[in-house]
Amino acid sequence: MLIGAGLDQEAARQAVRRLRGKGDRQVLATIGVDLDAVREAVEAAFGEGALDAPPEEGRKRWGRFRSGGSTAGHIRFSTPAKKALELSLRESLRLGSKEIGVGHLLLGVLREGEGLGVLVVADHGLDTAAVRQAVEAELA
Repeated sequence: MLIGAGLDQEAARQAVRRLRGKGDRQVLATIGVDLDAVREAVEAAFGEGALDAPPEEGRKRWGRFRSGGSTAGHIRFSTPAKKALELSLRESLRLGSKEIGVGHLLLGVLREGEGLGVLVVADHGLDTAAVRQAVEAELA
């Protein structure tokens, strides 16, 4: 449903970066911090791209998802993510499913209504009520 509307993984990643940066930028500006000036100063001292995230393939993975399948470690969820996961279970039960699928997760994110996930959907110009209806129809 989301991919058909042009909200694929890369578009979602870009929206997350933009939405997170927008909030940080506005908050820091209220106390007189200019993020562009900070970036320029850091890059002048440490080289271009010093503040960029490391490439995905070079990152170390922890918890259940690291290589070897170990269950040691803990994946931390934000409060909205925990709520969305709980609501995903409720959506699954409401729809009579015996598992939580991707559609149920999306319904949980939409129902939670305050986390970054729902902001990404809305930022992409999608009506969350229409997305909800389409997902429910697909799951039925």
